[in-house]
Amino acid sequence: MELRSEKSRPSRLCLVIVLCFWTSCVSGLPTTKNMLQVQALLGIKGELKDPDNVLANWDEYFVDPCVWTMVSCSDDGFVVALRIPSQNLSGQLSPSISNLTNLEKVFLQNNSISGPIPAELGRLSKLQQLDLSQNSFTGRIPSELSHLRSLQILRLNNNNLTDPIPPSFADMTQLTFMDLSYNNLSPPLPKLLAKTFKVVGNPLLCATGHEKDCYWTPQMPTTINSSNSQNFESSESRKSHNLGLALVLSLGCICILLLSVSFLLWWRRRLNKQIFFDVNEQHSEELCLGNLRKFHFRELQAATNNFSSKNLIGKGGSGNVYKGYLKDGTVVAVKRLRDGGAIGGGAQFQTEVEMISLAVHRNLLRLCGFCITATERLLVYPYMANGSVASRLRGKPTLEWSMRKRIAVGAARGLLYLHEQCDPKIIHRDVKAANILLDQYCEAVVGDFGLAKLLDHRQSHVTTAVRGTAGHIAPEYLSTGQSSEKTDVFGFGILLLELISGHKAIEFGKAANQRGAMLDWVRKLQQEKKLEMLVDKDLKGIYDRFELEEMVRVALLCTQYHPSQRPKMSEVVRMLEGDELAEKWEASQRPEATSSGAHDFFFSNRCSDLTDDSSLLVQQMELSGPR
Repeated sequence: MELRSEKSRPSRLCLVIVLCFWTSCVSGLPTTKNMLQVQALLGIKGELKDPDNVLANWDEYFVDPCVWTMVSCSDDGFVVALRIPSQNLSGQLSPSISNLTNLEKVFLQNNSISGPIPAELGRLSKLQQLDLSQNSFTGRIPSELSHLRSLQILRLNNNNLTDPIPPSFADMTQLTFMDLSYNNLSPPLPKLLAKTFKVVGNPLLCATGHEKDCYWTPQMPTTINSSNSQNFESSESRKSHNLGLALVLSLGCICILLLSVSFLLWWRRRLNKQIFFDVNEQHSEELCLGNLRKFHFRELQAATNNFSSKNLIGKGGSGNVYKGYLKDGTVVAVKRLRDGGAIGGGAQFQTEVEMISLAVHRNLLRLCGFCITATERLLVYPYMANGSVASRLRGKPTLEWSMRKRIAVGAARGLLYLHEQCDPKIIHRDVKAANILLDQYCEAVVGDFGLAKLLDHRQSHVTTAVRGTAGHIAPEYLSTGQSSEKTDVFGFGILLLELISGHKAIEFGKAANQRGAMLDWVRKLQQEKKLEMLVDKDLKGIYDRFELEEMVRVALLCTQYHPSQRPKMSEVVRMLEGDELAEKWEASQRPEATSSGAHDFFFSNRCSDLTDDSSLLVQQMELSGPR
């Protein structure tokens, strides 16, 4: 009996080893490689502040980092990309990121991360793309970044970086794109050899009038269009490190082990398989293009209950908007564009949509995805539960004065990004309260930007259609059809009057006609110091009179007749925050600045005539509901 037990011991050992291996694969027991990566990622999480808990599943007890959100891995389980853009992160970037030695891409743009850029990034020899733009990093640019011989794209723009650009950056010949603009960098400027580079917006480095020496853009790298791409593929295999033990096992144990590994690989491939969209496909499938997702029409049809009128939350000249529920429970707003089949070809539409999706800012409505069929063009956005500013101005409870001021500043910052920080710049062409949405924290979010260009594809190569909303259209746009950033500035001035009065421009204009042309009436109230007559009666006199006078002055500066006299959105933001307003206003009151009064009077009366809802010159594009 004892002899039989001894003989059966090898087979038992074989069974135990196989079971242990199988258990480790299924339950995710940590390997040395995983533990090092987990420690590095937890070090990064530990120094970041994450108010929205987007990194909630970065958990030391969940030891496979390849299934963590915002993390991408190679087939052999190494972390190769961190993609955490626009997630409201703050705190600092931990030097432990250098322990992720296989990193190829790091995207942390449009957060509020501060502190120095870790010099340890220079150890990531495989790093190809690094985007830390639109944050609050301070201090010098580490010279160690020049050690990154695989780096092709470097974006550090819109931070608070100081000191000179490291001279060693002149040796980075492999770079195809480098953006160091809008910091506080100082001279000297080394001879940068990147195929495309930008250092504008550094006052000490790029003096006014010499900006042409501060950028070189012979061509834009095609890789930028995919810089925000997200690939959350999980690892498909786990390799056993106990090959030495296999030498002492019987041939039968090896066969069982191989069968187990083969089954595991097949199971994981099936679980994590990427699904691609085909217009002619009969199933609900999707394709991810960076942050942008391409939806199947039937998926959006099901989400909106076949575009039911019960789900309708907005109507306008460009299309209807429906509330929808995706299969995973996500609530979205689906915009079904009118005459979808006439809006450009599929490839052309997709290209324009992808360009719009690259405009990422906390005060801009993020485009989640789109859908193209032979007859349909649809856009998918996050659902804004607090609706539009227009609906809130008409609804209850009344928007407090402080909230109205906050909305004005937020909308101005969103337009500033479109005009001066987005490349290529985007002109909205329909700025109004109905296109300013409120997120869950009641922060202003500019919506419908870029739509004018999409809709123009149904026209010929020469666009003559005037797009916008009555009462918001600038005089030069109305008369010539030519739009510019100053067209949006005019619309923003009218938006400020909507916020102050609580009325849409059309209603406000009709009321003002009883006392004269709209803008002339506002100027008269300002001169006679009777601005309380302009204020929304629902506020019941509870507002800051000093801020009221400031907002009215900004509105009047924005709605001047000549585009050249209107401020830029960067100046508007500063004026709303209390800087430069006195000087701008004083300059506008000088005789030479008011010499166009006759033209202004003519225009203000013409604008008042356009407050009729039946205007044939203007394509009404109002969306009053949340999108």
